This record gives sequence, C-alpha cells and structure tokens, in this order.
Amino acid sequence: MSWVAKTLTAVAVLLAGAIAIAWFLPDQRGPSLLKPNAAVVVAQGKEIYAAQCASCHGVDLKGEPNWRSPNADLTMPAPPHDETGHTWHHSDKTLFELTKYGLGKITKNSNYKTNMPIYDGVLTDQEIVAVLSFIKSRWPKDIQRGHDELNLKSK
Repeated sequence: MSWVAKTLTAVAVLLAGAIAIAWFLPDQRGPSLLKPNAAVVVAQGKEIYAAQCASCHGVDLKGEPNWRSPNADLTMPAPPHDETGHTWHHSDKTLFELTKYGLGKITKNSNYKTNMPIYDGVLTDQEIVAVLSFIKSRWPKDIQRGHDELNLKSK
C-alpha cells in the first residue's frame, strides 16, 4: 500500500473515531445540567429510572393517581414527570437538589410531606443527572426549550 493510501486510511480511521466519540459524549452546549439529547446518558437514566423511580412515578412517567391531593397519611402522592406534571417548572439545579437531598433540605414549606426518598449516597451525581436527563428527553420539544430558558433565567 502506498503512503498516500496509508495516510488516507489513517485519516479515515481518525475521523471515524472522532465521530464516534462525539456521538457518545454528552452534549456540553447550552444552559442545561441535563443532557436529554445524549443517547448514552438517557439510556443509563432510563435503566436507573426503571429501578429507582418507576414504582411511584410510573413506567410512563404519569405519577400516582390524584397526585394533587394528600393521601390519608397527609403525604402527597408521587407527581407525574411527563408534560402534565410540574417537574419542568423547576430548574435543573432544583430538580437535582430535590432528588439528591429531598424536599426538606430545599424548602421551608413544612406542610408539604412526601414519601420521596433521599438519593444522596444511593445514586451518584452522574446517575441523578442521567435519570433527570431521561425524564427531560420524554418531554415535548417546546417544553424542553421552555425548560432551557428557565435554566438560563435561574443562573
């Protein structure tokens, strides 16, 4: 093989490698901590969501029935994480903190009780981001754009 052919082959291999790396790395652009367009991150988040979240928030992200009304024990049911819920009304930072530290650490509203577990020490920060990225990936594009704008305003 001539040196030209070897050089072209090497360039093709390097280019293919660069494309593969770019495909699998999370998208680092934009205001969001979450990566709803990063296929590998979303796939990891889907698996973790199924194991850690779906039993309350639903496989389809629809939440528990009557999620706006307290249960008999005065705890609030798990809300939906799809476009019908309020998840997308909160910034990435707030969603991350709610998941990691629980509601009590970030709110002064002592009347709002929930059975949501605290995931600090259960999931890594990257796993929490992956779950939230999966959830965001399921929202309609217009809601994702609105959520990105909310993140810009909250910085």
